[in-house]
Amino acid sequence: MSALPEPVAQAWKEHKGPVILTTVGEDGVPNSIYATCVSLYGDETIVVADNYFDKTKKNILAGSKGTLLFITKENKSFQVKGSFDYLTSGEIYDDMKKWNPAKHPGHGAAALRIEAIYSGAEKLL
Repeated sequence: MSALPEPVAQAWKEHKGPVILTTVGEDGVPNSIYATCVSLYGDETIVVADNYFDKTKKNILAGSKGTLLFITKENKSFQVKGSFDYLTSGEIYDDMKKWNPAKHPGHGAAALRIEAIYSGAEKLL
């Protein structure tokens, strides 16, 4: 895991709209979803609440790595790549239950451990 560089941490604070979360199935087929219930945990993990995952959850449980794409208010894009933990208990899961809206089930927390970050073709981490 790697810590989020300060410029990216600042960009995260200014992200707008949903993020795009991509995983890959065991058959090699990518699966992308929009996710709105997402938060930074510490400076090494981005957590996405599993409110209605299907293929995404299956892919994560099968060991998929993934990417999370977000855009800032200034329309600058960032792609975060890493490995997942799927959590249904523990500190990260409990934290997710605090910020995930009560109207959503929050079945689990998909914790993306940051391994690389890009802005366009520029590798930032």
